[in-house]
Amino acid sequence: MDKTGTIRLEKENFEFPIIEGTEGERALDTRTLRSKTGCITFDEGYGNTGSCLSDITFIDGENGILRHRGYPIEELAANSSFLETAMLAIYGELPHKSCLNAFRQHVRRNASIHTGMHSHFDGFPSSAHPMAILSSMLNSLGAYYPGMSTNNREQDLAHFDETAALLISKVRTIAAMTYRMKMGMPFVYPADMSYTGNFLHMMFSEPYRQYVDDHGAAKALDLFLMLHADHEQNCSTSTVRMVASGGANLFASVSAGVCALWGPSHGGANMAVIQMLEEIHAAGDDGSRFIEAAKKGEAKLMGFGHRVYKNYDPRARILGKSAESVLESVGIKDPLLDIARKLEQAALEDDYFVSRKLYPNVDFYSGIILKAIGIPVEMFTVMFAIGRMPGWIANWKEIAENPKSRIHRPRQIYTGKTLREYVPIDKR
Repeated sequence: MDKTGTIRLEKENFEFPIIEGTEGERALDTRTLRSKTGCITFDEGYGNTGSCLSDITFIDGENGILRHRGYPIEELAANSSFLETAMLAIYGELPHKSCLNAFRQHVRRNASIHTGMHSHFDGFPSSAHPMAILSSMLNSLGAYYPGMSTNNREQDLAHFDETAALLISKVRTIAAMTYRMKMGMPFVYPADMSYTGNFLHMMFSEPYRQYVDDHGAAKALDLFLMLHADHEQNCSTSTVRMVASGGANLFASVSAGVCALWGPSHGGANMAVIQMLEEIHAAGDDGSRFIEAAKKGEAKLMGFGHRVYKNYDPRARILGKSAESVLESVGIKDPLLDIARKLEQAALEDDYFVSRKLYPNVDFYSGIILKAIGIPVEMFTVMFAIGRMPGWIANWKEIAENPKSRIHRPRQIYTGKTLREYVPIDKR
């Protein structure tokens, strides 16, 4: 017998189905609430609203669990790569060796962008934010592949495999070109290298000096990207699904995702962490005074706590170890890492932070790793977008392949003026 739940409004009871997820999550299916009762639910920020059924990512925030298609993030971090995890997120299974190699080659072959797009960069001032450029260029990219960006669902899905590999490949090329444009340096063409090795080559190579990765930057960057590949229905991913629900093609949808990611409360959080650590260091503090100020409400602690995780962010554990190894291999004793460790220790041991569940999140360490690799702070959110591209693509695919998918159209509670008569301008 199907399980149901009861909502009592005034003196009448209404029955609604209970949906159960494979991990035991339960939801009251209120899709018929308005037609049955005349009421809607109010959940500002959708913090307690399930907007979709999805097979991609599972998060248990209370217990610090993150899994992609059933695989724990710890196992993927130890054994997988960014491109393999991308295929897992998009297609639902770990790929066979031949499939993964074919996907890698497809990504490599699509690294260059049409020369006609080079002139697009000239239209941006050097002061333009990299995220504004990235969003614009990704949307423009669809114009060069009209067969893949028709807004005809059947046709766009017919080209899905090609489009997915193309976007994962070209997003890093556009990112590298954006950096070099802003720095006033010539573009560097892609090479036959690994995904992250190629990105670092396009970012930092010069005609007279090829970039040499002698401290494991490509490996650390691959881990960073993999840990950001998908994270359930966050702001940018739900934006991609919202845009896709209207029938928009994949290029337009991920471009919208970039815009949603841009905000400082979402993708810009890792930038805020570095700025916080730099301010602490500039004040001659090892973190001790800052911790006391934070406890008094006099300072804002960035990179701690999470909207979903009420336990340690599992990605932060992994990146914390990576940050140490990267800085050690680079040969830099970064005082910011010492401060970060001080803050981390306080968060794990001080009753003030423990009672409030203010554990370090993934942004806490990601900025340190990107800084050590040489990525400028204003490019941090762009790096996040590169990593999140597979998740956006996978979520677009779920929407596009669902024949029962409806356009997303939230309701509202109107709180404005009631009916008024128009007053001519000479009588106001």
